[in-house]
Amino acid sequence: MASSIPTQYFSGVYLGGTASKINIHRTGLGLMMLTWTVNPVSDEQAFAAIKAAVDLVPEGEKLFLNSAEFYGGQDHFTANLELLARFFATYPEFAEKVFLSVKGGTGVNAVQVVDGSAQNLRRSVDAINQALGGKKRMDLFECARVDQKVPIEQVMQSLKGLVAEGKFDHIGVSEISAATLKRAASVAELAAVEIEVSPWSYEEETQKVLATAADLKIPIIAYSPLGRGFLTGEINHDTLAENDIRRRLSRFKQEAMEHNQKIVDALAAVAGNKGITLAQLSLAWVSNLGPHIVPIPGSSKVHRIQENFAASTIKLTEDEVNSIKEVIKNIGVQGGRYFDFSKEMEHRWG
Repeated sequence: MASSIPTQYFSGVYLGGTASKINIHRTGLGLMMLTWTVNPVSDEQAFAAIKAAVDLVPEGEKLFLNSAEFYGGQDHFTANLELLARFFATYPEFAEKVFLSVKGGTGVNAVQVVDGSAQNLRRSVDAINQALGGKKRMDLFECARVDQKVPIEQVMQSLKGLVAEGKFDHIGVSEISAATLKRAASVAELAAVEIEVSPWSYEEETQKVLATAADLKIPIIAYSPLGRGFLTGEINHDTLAENDIRRRLSRFKQEAMEHNQKIVDALAAVAGNKGITLAQLSLAWVSNLGPHIVPIPGSSKVHRIQENFAASTIKLTEDEVNSIKEVIKNIGVQGGRYFDFSKEMEHRWG
């Protein structure tokens, strides 16, 4: 269904399925924290960050931009998309330089609701396009989670119908198990698979999804490759603001953070020996898991984006990749990926 994924490092990655002729950069940009935060950054700072990332992408490749219908939280659901609309109104020449992926399929102003019905998918896609205001076309749409109540095959058929209507161009999937990925790919040509991948998010099911995606010639879009900032070594329980959403996550509880700091300390030694930053080590590790994997770190700071994108040129040896796996195995990660009170979110959906 798709062209073969390039095997060489340090070049772009071809998307899958109907987007198989599109070459994206080996590092993308996650946009969530530009708007889904207690203190959203100004347009000036956000625009500078996005522009810096676009400027780092070589000719012939596109920057993978990752947004969502709900990246403003319940107070301003479509804030992220509206920010993008303002960005592309200011920089219309950048519209063709990026590949815009948008997640949706939640409830109306309800992030925790998963609704893969045909009616809600149409509502979500229309809301996204309205928020973008025609300033940038949605290149790819994906449901943020797999709806357990609606067969994935039915969801794919609904999305194919919306593509045929011209509402967006390509279909992706997110937070999906390997088995469900196979089912989805049997119905629709998938451009990308978005899951969480980092040194501390490399569970057995994650590895199965990575392998299945490689077999299907579909690239992996790896979100939170820096462990929501923790794997940079610059976050501890005391530095998080009282209203920081990460304080609600089980891995960011004080006891868990104190344990997980042992992971950061061990990785810092590896990074020091390599002469790179902790952030670059984690990003390089994710990229070096396979030539079809594209990490999408997020930042509102230009110098951080430059640091992160430089990681795409770092090649780790097999021993270095395995040594980091051993660090995680021996120390162990304390806390699940999300909330203690929502056990279903600790696992791949579907």
